[in-house]
Amino acid sequence: MQDSQAAPAASTESLATPEELYLDLLKKSLSRYLHPEVHQNLSTYLTSRRLSLRLLLYLRRLLAPIHLDLVVVRPYDPRARAEGRDFSRELETMIGLKRLDNLQFCVVDVLRRKVPGDLIEAGVWRGGATIFMRAVLKAYGDQERRVWVADSFEGMPAPDPERFPDDAGLWTAGIDAAPLEDVRRNFARYGMLDDGVRFLKGFFKDTLPHAPIDRLAVLRIDADMYQSTTEALTYLYPKLSVGGYVIVDDYGAFEVCRKAVHDYRKAQGITEEIRHIDWTGVFWQKQG
Repeated sequence: MQDSQAAPAASTESLATPEELYLDLLKKSLSRYLHPEVHQNLSTYLTSRRLSLRLLLYLRRLLAPIHLDLVVVRPYDPRARAEGRDFSRELETMIGLKRLDNLQFCVVDVLRRKVPGDLIEAGVWRGGATIFMRAVLKAYGDQERRVWVADSFEGMPAPDPERFPDDAGLWTAGIDAAPLEDVRRNFARYGMLDDGVRFLKGFFKDTLPHAPIDRLAVLRIDADMYQSTTEALTYLYPKLSVGGYVIVDDYGAFEVCRKAVHDYRKAQGITEEIRHIDWTGVFWQKQG
């Protein structure tokens, strides 16, 4: 496997076209790299540390009459943000600048080489990566392709250890849940909610087998679990055009995701080189 040589953040001095400048600005906005938040709501702070919320509730009742809330000042590490290693619920995407750079490369490359097919992300959280996909198509004047936004919008499915024993013991209830209405509002905020966007609401096992997708040029999977990663590959990879790209976000972060990728590739005889994007994301180009 080969490591990507992408820089953490593109310098505007190296960007030659209006499209590149616009997309660079959008990446830094979606990831809050451009305007990093330095305050975190205290409820998120306490929950992340598994502390009791009773103190928070008590203090909020005291402050409510004077219209104040409680926040904590948190440090901002631009390298961690560029690599998608930190977390805030203010973000539209957690994947960081390196993986957004890779997504831009893949979409622009299939556009230039006229690789047929739509774009999809399976597992979208708050929609940032799919918003960016739609923006790339608009920036380069593509009016034919669609962006498919596939998610339960209710969190990950409960583990099914009988069919997928690798997921046994995972706790998934409510993790990474962003309601469809919130995701649609995020698309609208960036001017990307139009006829070129299609939403597939539901767990992958229910939506992907019957999704009205003919061909794909870019398949991005951000599904964490063995089951969800396997289902996304099983139902979508056969629709990926030769010359198209598959991107797996959680390859380095979750062993079960990595195993699902290798098991699928072995079963299908896929030998294309897996290339690293950063500490967790990988991609490969379909050759045949």
